[in-house]
Amino acid sequence: MGRPHVLIIPFPAQGHVKPMMALSHLLIECGIKITFVNTEFIQARVMAASGEDGHDHDHDHGQINFVAIPDGLPIDDDRNDLGRHCESILSVMPACLEELIGKINESGNDEITYVIADQSMAWALEVAEKMRIRQAAFFPAAAALLATVMNIPDLIEAGTIDSNGFPTKEEKKIHPSPTMNSSLFVWLFIGDKATQQTMFKYIHNCSQSLRVAHHIICNSFHDIERPTFDLSPQILPIGPLHGRSDGNFWPQDSSCLTWLDQQSKSSVIYIAFGSFTVFNPLQFQELAHGLELCGRPFLWVVRSDPTDGSTPPYPDGFLERVADRGLVVGWSPQQNVLAHPSVACFITHCGWNSTMEGLVNGVPMLCWPYFADQFLNQVYISDVWRVGLKMDPDGDGIIPRGEIKKKVEDLLGDDGVKARAMSNR
Repeated sequence: MGRPHVLIIPFPAQGHVKPMMALSHLLIECGIKITFVNTEFIQARVMAASGEDGHDHDHDHGQINFVAIPDGLPIDDDRNDLGRHCESILSVMPACLEELIGKINESGNDEITYVIADQSMAWALEVAEKMRIRQAAFFPAAAALLATVMNIPDLIEAGTIDSNGFPTKEEKKIHPSPTMNSSLFVWLFIGDKATQQTMFKYIHNCSQSLRVAHHIICNSFHDIERPTFDLSPQILPIGPLHGRSDGNFWPQDSSCLTWLDQQSKSSVIYIAFGSFTVFNPLQFQELAHGLELCGRPFLWVVRSDPTDGSTPPYPDGFLERVADRGLVVGWSPQQNVLAHPSVACFITHCGWNSTMEGLVNGVPMLCWPYFADQFLNQVYISDVWRVGLKMDPDGDGIIPRGEIKKKVEDLLGDDGVKARAMSNR
């Protein structure tokens, strides 16, 4: 027998690839060989963002062997249509993964001895079982959400949701996840009704595949989700996973760290909305005006595709007016930013990775959820841990500039929030 060889397969999204990369580095430190399976589309993005050529399928990158397999969609297709993307993944990737593992095991090098699959790729657990390889499921988000997903058959049987995943009762608390209620189910915040139904069926299928997992591990820790872990002892907390910042889909602009060095302690508003959030142009402008109204230094991450238009629609003259105290970058080394003493607060989409990074660095958060599990994470931040505040949209669903200014002032003026945030460091 050679050394242990673990194959890791994340769901093809930024918030899934990054924590599984962090897990990979921890396993390498234990002397374990890692093969990391991305889709071809994601592999090209990761390599391009790190300045490497993404066209070859195999790379040895910091002791991780990257391998790419197709997701079934043309390279120029819209992968933000999650329902369609998941259907394509399910139809194409299982056979490709089985073929890949077979080739690795026949090559005469170290055979795959273990598979760790993202829970959203849990069909890979069944591929591993078929090939008589031990395996674990990895969940990159809150244990409360995982416990709920694992409990879907009981939710249907109890009449809490129908067979398409839609709630039949309002605001019903969900056992075994005391934080969860039926208005926070992850699939209800993804696309239109048809997409929600497709995503529910995909999530339900993945949860059924968990029955073959030898272990179920989660990027959380006991102190922040104690009731869920107490009620679901089969879920093993291994978080928070952070450290090396690999697996980015955009090149990181590290010059912002030098800029932060020049700012006063606890003065900077940091604003970042992850890899999926898309603003309508009016909301984008209100955010810009709100930051200007705050009168404080700010570091704002604006991706190349932040709105449903082709370019960010900054208000006329905005960048010139804030040039002396504001910095806009395309993508930041977020863990380093949140650890910087100049950062006072974090306006966040409440993705789980960002939530964990804000929490472990003791940074108070302003919640601006966009989709999926981010609404559950907002409840944790504002109501359970009480380390941040919610934004209140107006009747049109827009968070206006005055609300942004008010909530920043409320957050930074609340010593209790700051003390609770710091206590998690």
